[in-house]
Amino acid sequence: MSDSAYRVETTSRLAQWKIENLASCSYRKSDPFKIGNWNWHLSVEKNRTLSIKLYPEISNLTREKPPIASFIIRVLCSVGDRKALVHPGITDKPLKNNDDFVWTIEIPLTGKFIIDLEFLDLKTASPNGGEPCSIWAQGFIQKQSNAGALSSLGRMLSESIHTDVTIYASDGSIGAHRAVLATRSPVFCSMFSHNLKEKELSTINISDMSIEACQAFLNYIYGNIQNDEFLTHRLVLLRAADKYDISDLKEACHESLLEDIDTKNVLERLQNASLYQLPKLKSSCMRYLVKFGMIFDIRDDFNAFLQCADRELIAEIFHEILATWKGF
Repeated sequence: MSDSAYRVETTSRLAQWKIENLASCSYRKSDPFKIGNWNWHLSVEKNRTLSIKLYPEISNLTREKPPIASFIIRVLCSVGDRKALVHPGITDKPLKNNDDFVWTIEIPLTGKFIIDLEFLDLKTASPNGGEPCSIWAQGFIQKQSNAGALSSLGRMLSESIHTDVTIYASDGSIGAHRAVLATRSPVFCSMFSHNLKEKELSTINISDMSIEACQAFLNYIYGNIQNDEFLTHRLVLLRAADKYDISDLKEACHESLLEDIDTKNVLERLQNASLYQLPKLKSSCMRYLVKFGMIFDIRDDFNAFLQCADRELIAEIFHEILATWKGF
């Protein structure tokens, strides 16, 4: 049997195992696949019923910080029609060994089938004994800054300490500091280094952002942004990062948008990935739509997308479809 029979394809939160010709009275265990901080296994056992198990690979990390998982799992019996058997779902279940999650399916399955596993959240126990913490809610942003070193910058902005420039958003204004802006963005630096109106009037017009989004943008620049605030505005922040050449913010948005691709946002993210040249996001969206077959679940939205999307992007999508279906 080829190695591909045991391989599980993954994206940030989705795993897919394609199984062919599982004989009666047989057992198969997948190769390890990484989701979050852990390596995982799926296994199937076929007798009079079909049993599916999900469990983390035994390691020091699993023993010290076992995953607390929320996920949806389904079995697709027909790729084209997307007919599926769907488990009711698991919420906040600790998984330590191969008996912690077992799904027994009474309906006999023959021929090819696909197991789709989508993690909604993964948590670990809090080190201080409090509520379990989501590994994804910790966020890329919090890893980029040292709260102590940046606390003074945050106060400068929030308390308007010696501000010397005013930023006008579409529905309000905020005071800021040209030195901070100039050090974080070469575009802002250029504004204040040449005899432009921004230097003369000590104002910057950012009319394509709301005051709320502009506040989030400045909070990032000053190292004072909160995770929820970032998640709410990350698409606008991506546009601002590209416009003002703030590479770390652009990368933060890129990494964050990879984490929660789903059928509701995948087309918008694919469009943004193409517009702002985000290769990992484009690749993940393509794989989600084509390799994982989610394109069948959003046919109407996809048809509407084709009417307005860039021709080059449409060509890439169909190239991916042809390449994937040829190999299936």
